[in-house]
Amino acid sequence: MLRSLDIRDMLIIDRLELAFQPGLNVLTGETGAGKSILLDSLGFVLGWRGRAELVRQGADQGEVIAEFDLAESHAAWDVLREAGFTYDDSLILRRINTRDGRKTAWINDRRVSGEILRAVSETLVELHGQHDDRGLLNPRGHRVLLDDFGGLAPELAKVRSTWKTLVAAKKELTAAEARVAELQAEEEFLRHAVAELDGLAPTAGEDADLDQQRRKMQAAEKIGVDISKAQQALGLNGGEGMLGDAMRWLSDSADQADGTLEAPIAALERAMAELSEAQAGVETCIDALAFNPFELEQVEERLFAIRGLARKHNILADELGPFADGLRERLNALDRGASDLADLTTELGIAQAGYDKATAKLTASRCKWAVKLDKAMASELAPLKMERAVFVTEITEAEAGPDGVDTVAFTVATNPGAPAGPIGKIASGGELSRFLLALKVCLTGAESGLTLIFDEIDRGVGGATADAVGRRLSELAGQGQVLVVTHSPQVAALGDHHWRVEKRQTKDATLSTVVGLVDDERIDEIARMLSGDRITEEARAAARALVPE
Repeated sequence: MLRSLDIRDMLIIDRLELAFQPGLNVLTGETGAGKSILLDSLGFVLGWRGRAELVRQGADQGEVIAEFDLAESHAAWDVLREAGFTYDDSLILRRINTRDGRKTAWINDRRVSGEILRAVSETLVELHGQHDDRGLLNPRGHRVLLDDFGGLAPELAKVRSTWKTLVAAKKELTAAEARVAELQAEEEFLRHAVAELDGLAPTAGEDADLDQQRRKMQAAEKIGVDISKAQQALGLNGGEGMLGDAMRWLSDSADQADGTLEAPIAALERAMAELSEAQAGVETCIDALAFNPFELEQVEERLFAIRGLARKHNILADELGPFADGLRERLNALDRGASDLADLTTELGIAQAGYDKATAKLTASRCKWAVKLDKAMASELAPLKMERAVFVTEITEAEAGPDGVDTVAFTVATNPGAPAGPIGKIASGGELSRFLLALKVCLTGAESGLTLIFDEIDRGVGGATADAVGRRLSELAGQGQVLVVTHSPQVAALGDHHWRVEKRQTKDATLSTVVGLVDDERIDEIARMLSGDRITEEARAAARALVPE
């Protein structure tokens, strides 16, 4: 519950401290006294959107602090734990607004974003009034309210899960159809390219090997003639023959030369050995350079074919193999595309059937709980002097989505036989107040830990009807904490705690303040609400009669 509210320098409030209690808290006061400023200040610290200019004239900044008592199981702690907070006995919200419009918020002395502040505030306080557009009067929220009333969270979760599966199946099938269509558009190219690449079958590194072979063959052509000439020059018709003749001539003359030819003959023998080694080396080189003239043509033809394909596909020669694998896989995907599409279509049908089954169950549950809500509303409207009014929860078909296939709208008819319509358009001011109160009573159920604020929800009603409104508010407050801003003495008389909002004049400004009322002070305030500025004994007696003993 809301334990306290501390306001400083907001609009016409300079300093105000309020301590609220469980049960029905009533705020009264003359029109313009500042009751709406209290709600504006509370909405500010909760992060709600409101007035742009909030700082009191002459002050540098305005500040609001709200303290709540919350159980550890309260929904606010679920939000805060996700933001890194740990449980504490109390929850303190603090927010300031500077003169230049900058706003800063803290939760338990830790600075937080507006997003976290609003997420927490939704679990703390709920505001209702004749101009309520935050839930009860907003048709977009009626489906959520009905689901909460019926406890349909498990069924809704199932629908959302099957919807997610259905969307994924549709997305996958659509993507597969697009891929097949794309492949079909290039089928001729794929088949030709794969056949061409498979026919050539290039391997990694083959381009470099062929280029090396080609260079070697080309070099052999250039030097082969000279090497052959050298071979001839070293052979029998060349150096070998001449050295052989010289060796033979010297050997024949050696016996008659008294040993003078021994050294030349030995030198020639060494030369013959070196010449033989040179001849062997030349022959080895010739053998190594020998190639089939058609082999060079074959190497060049394959090398040029590989490089031509690489240029054609704008890739490197060594990338032709992986590229061919990729094209082959795309062609295989095309060939199995029909089968894949059939499988995905089957999966989509299964997902659609699962979604249809889940939504049918959810729709049936919504219809069942809609009847229960209508009956509950009829029971609540009777004590509020609207026993002839008809409340109907209409469920119509909507476009399929994660929340099912239903549109939910709360409609009313103020009298039997009268045309029904949206609750916010058919009911008059007083009727609307009672519809909202009855609806909130029905929807609140076992909900706990939420402070409910009703802003002049009793406007337009009086007498026995106002008394009935007050009693329903009092019963609702028995489940927790309710704050009511009211002009109705019947409602004020049923409050567990009573404050009066009033203006006071200072030399330089008009300020608003709040005074807690007890005993005779409370009787006088209710008497004022009954009779006006002049409080008579008759009015006091009437006020005492209204206040339950």
